Amino acid sequence: MQLGMIGLGRMGGNMVRRLMLGGHQCVVFDLSSDNVKQLAGEGASGTQSMEDFVQRLSRPRAAWVMVPAGDATEGTVMALAALMDPGDTIIDGGNSYFKDDVRRAGILKAKGIHYVDVGTSGGVWGLKRGYCMMIGGPDEAVKRLDPIFVTLAPGMGDTARTPGRDGRGGTAEQGYLHCGPSGSGHFVKMVHNGIEYGLMQAYAEGFDIMKYANSKELPEQHRFNLDLTEIAEVWRRGSVVGSWLLDLTAMALLEDAELSRFSGTVQDSGEGRWTIMAAIEEAVPCEVLSASLYTRFRSRQDHTFAEKMLSGMRNKFGGHVERPAGG
Repeated sequence: MQLGMIGLGRMGGNMVRRLMLGGHQCVVFDLSSDNVKQLAGEGASGTQSMEDFVQRLSRPRAAWVMVPAGDATEGTVMALAALMDPGDTIIDGGNSYFKDDVRRAGILKAKGIHYVDVGTSGGVWGLKRGYCMMIGGPDEAVKRLDPIFVTLAPGMGDTARTPGRDGRGGTAEQGYLHCGPSGSGHFVKMVHNGIEYGLMQAYAEGFDIMKYANSKELPEQHRFNLDLTEIAEVWRRGSVVGSWLLDLTAMALLEDAELSRFSGTVQDSGEGRWTIMAAIEEAVPCEVLSASLYTRFRSRQDHTFAEKMLSGMRNKFGGHVERPAGG
């Protein structure tokens, strides 16, 4: 199948590579001509303008936008919509606010253009591991794009089946899911990232407690000089708290047990805030998720080892670069 990709950064570029490895044809565009040239050298059809990009796509066109959420995505989607025809599909695979998806879907529907939002998780590891996708949009468009989703998704892999799923069917076991109408994909991804904040915070606080188990404030007989690198490793193997986030934590600690290259300043993406806002609108309590967001705010004033842990995890799963220590 042919797919156009706008935005060839860490995720967009690797998604194109995974699609080409799966036999798909990719037309690519990016504001960086170097990024376009790189992917063209690997087999993609490179373009130098939005107009050229759209013209290279076969009808009904499918164009995937993988640029930063907010103004960049808004401008790109609307520029594409002005060049595309009824029956074409625009996919937003970034981390857009779900209410923006609902609004944009309404505008594009009036033009006869399908709008599909795809919450995409996989970070810098997606090329090899695949991408977990939470999809919103009209049935017709999502069904037509299924070959793309199948290729990008992780597939069953070696993940054990959930007991009782025999005969249930569906695509969730393959690592992608059509959640509902436009906006629902990014809504689910928003909550996913809110939960991610809470999980990361739990690990960070736990390791912080263990790091200071040898504090001089404690009675000498209650002090322990613990090897956090080895604890992370042993927890990976058979522990009930094992997870991919713990795997990444173990990697970060093995590289630098003190996480000295991180200052402890931790950024937050929009999804954490939006999850809390959704909870408020629904009158649903979310004490853990909101506390984890507030910790990130506080980290910009005071720094602890726990915040360095958060930075280390963010760097490992998404390639995020926080302000370095001493910076």
